[in-house]
Amino acid sequence: MSNKKVNIGTVQMTCTAKPAENLDKAIAKIRDAAAKGAQIVCLQELFTSLYFCDVEDYENFKLAESIPGPSTDALSAVAKELNVVIIASLFEKRTEGLYHNTTAVIDADGKYLGKYRKMHIPDDPAYYEKFYFTPGDLGYKIFKTKFATFGVLICWDQWYPEAARITALMGAEILFYPTAIGWATSQDEATNTEQYNAWQTIQRSHAVANGVHVVSVNRVGFEQNGAMKFWGGSFISNPFGSVIYLASHDKEEVHVQELDLAKTDRYRTHWPFLRDRRIDSYQPITKRYIDEE
Repeated sequence: MSNKKVNIGTVQMTCTAKPAENLDKAIAKIRDAAAKGAQIVCLQELFTSLYFCDVEDYENFKLAESIPGPSTDALSAVAKELNVVIIASLFEKRTEGLYHNTTAVIDADGKYLGKYRKMHIPDDPAYYEKFYFTPGDLGYKIFKTKFATFGVLICWDQWYPEAARITALMGAEILFYPTAIGWATSQDEATNTEQYNAWQTIQRSHAVANGVHVVSVNRVGFEQNGAMKFWGGSFISNPFGSVIYLASHDKEEVHVQELDLAKTDRYRTHWPFLRDRRIDSYQPITKRYIDEE
């Protein structure tokens, strides 16, 4: 692990139905983060549009684009100008009839480094992602950028410790989670609180189990004609699961947080979870359910 500090910028924002407007807004907020000292800036999931997976509508496939493509081209120019790494979650059109929920990573010199395709695809009321997205086929990825080596996982991937573990074992110094998750406005406050706490807790557990920082960036605001309130609550956890930054549930926020990556070694030596892994005993994890010998 690197003995260095890095400034992480998080962009929590509302979106509109106009992709160009959202891209311009995101770029403005990247500039804001860079002005505050950010070296790596993470945008939320599918930031160029409203969260369209609330309905199964073939028209929404028109929102997709190639990666690399127009959005990554625009962001590459910004990354080079500002000397920042950009993590950008986009709706990828791979070819006719094949689409992915994908995050592109652009290095501080403007170079496109590659992409991660979301592996776990949900299908829940108001989150009909299986209609749109083919599961990722690139596996888990790390990106070696100017300022840090990190992994990117996307939203529903948050609930799977296997994804975090594999990405950390590949050498990720930070785990980033671009996200789009919210509350149905018909829900009661107790349910809202319980859901958010579960969402934050599972990600903080990835930080603890793997001894790395976790950065989770969510969207905010009312969508779906007011039926959905995206809950914001973006946060950063240190390798012991302590929340060192927490965003509000209802406001746009651009935040810059310094992370000391050198602390990973201290956490991993004092609580040596990686040392004590019994890798000889984990083969059953590849089964769907252990109900037969």
